[in-house]
Amino acid sequence: MTVFILFQTDIHRTRASRAFFGVFTSEALAMDHAKENGLYTHDAKVVIIECETDKFDEV
Repeated sequence: MTVFILFQTDIHRTRASRAFFGVFTSEALAMDHAKENGLYTHDAKVVIIECETDKFDEV
């Protein structure tokens, strides 16, 4: 099964600046929640990472 992890980050998209906002079953659902909660701003970016469940890996 695949899940999508939603993060907000700075405009440079550095890993250190990531803020976790949730895990979703589809990319569209993650984008909808990001828009509803105002995560898209002029000084921040949204990053959605696709991950497989039951798999050990660094994200």
